[in-house]
Amino acid sequence: KKKKMLTSPSNALHSTPHFFPIRRSKLCRSRNFHSGGGKLCSLSLLPASRFSVRALVRPDVVSEDGGGDSGALSFPNHISVKIPFGNREILVETGLMGRQASSSVTVTDGETIVCTSVCVADVPSEPSDFLPLYVHYQERFSAVGRTSGGFFKREGKTKDHEVLICRLIDRPLRPTMPKGFYNETQILSWVLSYDGLHAPDALAVTSAGIAVALSEVPNAKAIAGVRVGLIGGEFIVNPTVKEMEESQLDLFLAGTDTAILTIEVKFNLYLSLQDLHIVDSALVHLQGYSNFLPEEMLLQAVKIGQDAVQATCTAIEALAKRYGKDKMVDAIRLPPPDLYKHVKELAGEELSKALQIKGKIPRRKAISSLEEKVLTVMTEKGYVVDEVAFGTTEAQPELLEDEDEDEEVVPEGEVDQGDVHIRPIPRKPIPLLFSEVDVKLVFKEVSSKLLRRRIVEGGKRSDGRTPDGIRPIDSRCGLLPRAHGSSLFTRGETQALAVVTLGDKQMAQRIDNLEGSDEYKRFYLQYTFPPSSVGEVGRIGAPSRREIGHGTLAERALETILPSDDDFPYTIRVESTILESNGSSSMASVCGGCLALQDAGVPVKCAVAGIAMGMVWDTEEFGGDGSPLILSDITGAEDASGDMDFKVAGNEDGVTAFQMDIKVGGITLEIMEKALIQAKAGRRHILAKMAKCSPPPTLSLSKYAPLIHIMKVHPSKVYSLIGSGGKKVKSIIEESGVEAIDMQDDGIVKIMANNVASLERAKAIISGLTMVPAVGDIYRNCEIKSMAPYGAFVEIAPGREGLCHVSELSAEWLAKPEDAYKIGDRIDVKLIEVNEKGQLRLSVRALLPESESGKDSQKPPTTGDSTKDKGSPRKYVNTSSKDRAATKKIEAA
Repeated sequence: KKKKMLTSPSNALHSTPHFFPIRRSKLCRSRNFHSGGGKLCSLSLLPASRFSVRALVRPDVVSEDGGGDSGALSFPNHISVKIPFGNREILVETGLMGRQASSSVTVTDGETIVCTSVCVADVPSEPSDFLPLYVHYQERFSAVGRTSGGFFKREGKTKDHEVLICRLIDRPLRPTMPKGFYNETQILSWVLSYDGLHAPDALAVTSAGIAVALSEVPNAKAIAGVRVGLIGGEFIVNPTVKEMEESQLDLFLAGTDTAILTIEVKFNLYLSLQDLHIVDSALVHLQGYSNFLPEEMLLQAVKIGQDAVQATCTAIEALAKRYGKDKMVDAIRLPPPDLYKHVKELAGEELSKALQIKGKIPRRKAISSLEEKVLTVMTEKGYVVDEVAFGTTEAQPELLEDEDEDEEVVPEGEVDQGDVHIRPIPRKPIPLLFSEVDVKLVFKEVSSKLLRRRIVEGGKRSDGRTPDGIRPIDSRCGLLPRAHGSSLFTRGETQALAVVTLGDKQMAQRIDNLEGSDEYKRFYLQYTFPPSSVGEVGRIGAPSRREIGHGTLAERALETILPSDDDFPYTIRVESTILESNGSSSMASVCGGCLALQDAGVPVKCAVAGIAMGMVWDTEEFGGDGSPLILSDITGAEDASGDMDFKVAGNEDGVTAFQMDIKVGGITLEIMEKALIQAKAGRRHILAKMAKCSPPPTLSLSKYAPLIHIMKVHPSKVYSLIGSGGKKVKSIIEESGVEAIDMQDDGIVKIMANNVASLERAKAIISGLTMVPAVGDIYRNCEIKSMAPYGAFVEIAPGREGLCHVSELSAEWLAKPEDAYKIGDRIDVKLIEVNEKGQLRLSVRALLPESESGKDSQKPPTTGDSTKDKGSPRKYVNTSSKDRAATKKIEAA
């Protein structure tokens, strides 16, 4: 059925300097006007009813029957397809939501729905060496029927785990973008529904890959992301959240249909090489678990993930070919080729010498000075134009051509057809004009190529190392006397100060996520990269995305070697402050953090180290044999100029953390295997240097660290320890002087104190409160804590009191307890009764000899002759109503 859109006539609206409220006229309410299937109604401008206009009420509403008000909104471009996603399919929809964006898709996996949109700026931004790509990922609490727990009841700043997913989306997309594309591109991704079973992170990466493929962004390849788990000895692609709870491996992989672009690995349970039985490169049986995942198994997991990514990307490419928009290829702006020749002629030899300077700061200053020199010379020669004053460089050739046209000469006097003569003027060579930004971009690219050539041809890097060489290492522990643990790790010009703080559960980091349950992290590493670490001036504020990402990587590397909560019941915080940086600062945080943990007395399973690897992809261009060249322990310049940033952490036998970012088209498994083998050799060298740390780690708790004691009580006693509203536990903390007491429903009690005396006092109080006394037990030297008219309250154990009735305080009759004792006196008592509420009844008299505790001795004294007639009136002790009520209460007990 053909749908027509009716547009208003050009003279339907009249320009007027006044604005009037608009209402529908009676005519519009009573009649319908049809033209071409659209709906029109008459509108009147109230103050001047003589003016009226006709406007389209709903431009996109088309009546099904061509008349009446019952119209249906149509979505002619709505597309819904299913594509493979690991061991299942996901539903991809576009054209339904967010139609004004360059592209917008919703991807559904089970009942988890992720919506992703891509928007591109119409006008390119200033050229730079960094793609203006912005990614924002957000998990809406409404996706699980909740609202934010904050004061404003709405989503606020991006959470750390959302930042990590933003980086997962960003990093595989950048290598697929062309150089010279400067139009700002924004990717927005929201989790609209979450079923608690299908994780949204890999889905968000795939959704972003689909949205970019369908948009106008001129990317080279479609990307997708998958997760690989190891469950029961088998690799599972995109396991559910429940299955991941039993997985020993958490590997995230993103790439194209031909190459891998990003890998992140996290281990839950760990494998050792001797536990594996591998036949024909296939895992057949898995016997047990140890500490680390060997490189062989890691490569096998990557291969399985790559196959799944390839299937998804192939489907995305087919979808984009059929329904995608035309790419903005015309927006790509590259520097003129002639500019490379000019820069090489002016700076070639001096730039090669500057790149050989070993120190980072002197080398940077020399290169920066040379860049300014090249720019000045080219400006003096007329090659560089000020775009602001003169216009864009694209306009220059046209203007110059107009000035150089053949001159037309007109003789004086009357002009006729024969009076116009053409005088040919010889053309002069026109120098090309370049922008200052283009010169800087080309200078940087020339510097990068010269650095690569030096490494490939000469086999030496800027600091004189071979490709597999490691920079000098120095490590020290115990620098900060009041900190619980500290270390200073220096590798070349990269230096990290790591500080460990120990605490109880109250120091744990609370995580607010879509799961709905409170999650606490007992170990977290916080990474700080101040501008002073690179000798610059910059802003200090909230952690950047880079700092969050680097800290998380180092945290995952160290989390593997930590003891269990039962063996070491502390919350552990590691602060890593980068004091100097020339590459591989996150791996320096791993090395420094490991030493600081040992210095704090944390019983780690073993020592681990981290190393960053780089690569020169196309060595044939620089005189090599064409095979990629792997670099160990890369510097900042090698990271910026290289084609790979490959970070690996672990010990001599296996890997604990792994992250890889590719800056070119992709990497193969063979290259990754070579990099892993070379990284293992580098880790062993670094671990050997760390073992020579001086001063060495103390391997014991600091005297300033809190003391934590764990004790087990019967679960039924937990409530009595807490008390109503927490009053009892608060009184224990106040009386003993400990810092905190944590109690669990299963009867585990953790006491944290700053000194042994307060800790022992709290232990005694809790032991007394939770002990199960038996009738007949005797307690010696017990203190009378308080008095009442009906008896004394005696403390038989710290925090545990019982009542000794006035009749049980002595063999003689007492009118009140004060007649025999006072508060603070110490007596021996015997437990004679425990009532239903657990209250204790004590007795002093029960410990006395039978001759002293006879029943006659408890009779009150009488006056007068004892031989009087038994019929005489009986005398009673006069007690108050309060005393009588208390006596009845005790007797009832």
